[in-house]
Amino acid sequence: MVFFNIKAEYAEFVYDIDEGDLMDVMVNDVKDMNDNILVVKNLKKYYPVSKFSLGKKKVFVKAVDGVSFTIKRGTTMGLVGESGCGKTTIGRTILRLHEVTSGQVMFDGKDLSKLAPRELRKLRPQLQMIFQDPYSSLSPRLPVGEIIGEAIKEHNIVPKSQYRAYILKVMKDCGLQPQYFYRYPHEFSGGQRQRISIARAVALNPKFIICDEPVSALDVSIQSQIINLMMDLQEQFGYTYLFISHDLSVVEHISDTIGVMYLGSMMEMGDKKLVFSNPLHPYTKALLSAVPVSDPDVKMNRIILKGEIPSPINPPSGCKFRTRCQDCMEICSEKAPELKEIEKGHMVACHLYNQS
Repeated sequence: MVFFNIKAEYAEFVYDIDEGDLMDVMVNDVKDMNDNILVVKNLKKYYPVSKFSLGKKKVFVKAVDGVSFTIKRGTTMGLVGESGCGKTTIGRTILRLHEVTSGQVMFDGKDLSKLAPRELRKLRPQLQMIFQDPYSSLSPRLPVGEIIGEAIKEHNIVPKSQYRAYILKVMKDCGLQPQYFYRYPHEFSGGQRQRISIARAVALNPKFIICDEPVSALDVSIQSQIINLMMDLQEQFGYTYLFISHDLSVVEHISDTIGVMYLGSMMEMGDKKLVFSNPLHPYTKALLSAVPVSDPDVKMNRIILKGEIPSPINPPSGCKFRTRCQDCMEICSEKAPELKEIEKGHMVACHLYNQS
């Protein structure tokens, strides 16, 4: 047996294993970094709601409570769950719009949670976000050309002589007419505003884009146009998306993999086809049973979840979903289930499946 202490750029690991096993671990880690543009490990984001007082402990809202996942380059991961489950918080914490409480966010082999402000600023063009409400996310005082070009100037994406031509090209790629360059956001419809938001994000040549419910405020016909635009841009430029949404039909259409969240924790995760064809977690089954079907002759077995979502300040012991689960067992209140692979490419955190 040989003792090793290995320091890498993205973590520090201590192994007490055979040299051959160690080489396998190192090769797998390097392979994971090459395949996956984003690796999130045990991410936590807690918000304090009270201070120390008379010997009482500080109370926290556990918005994100130990979430781990990976996203491969050029693919889309859909993140779904009820309101308040922590989906948007994950996106904002990855981008360091909120500081990480604990855990790692590895982007291209660099731990974003530990980068100094100057180093993080250099990476900002590669990490972009499309917000849910295009009207509030666009400055009403700037015309479209300046909204898209503001960050281009700041990060010196193109020379000044090419500035206008570059913006017009980005606008064309996003389905915006050249005459929109001098118009203001209030002059556009919701779908056009979201195209402007997308153009602002892709203008910086990002590698990774977080899409925070980008079509939830749009009409169904416009939703399809925006989704098709995003898929076309991904195919053309190789973008990687984290797509946050409530709409499972939209997530099924655009995503390659899916993560199902509940009360700050990941309940189920896997390939899109596996999750939709064979949902394992009772919560996932309930979500999928609520998806409307266009065929009037098909009768859905609707699963109604009873009770309210517990408070993230004081979540239930053991499995967080047990208070609303029809399949709850004694062990569910005693031990939190681990997220484990049940079949290749399909993971679930539930005591109904083998946890050994």
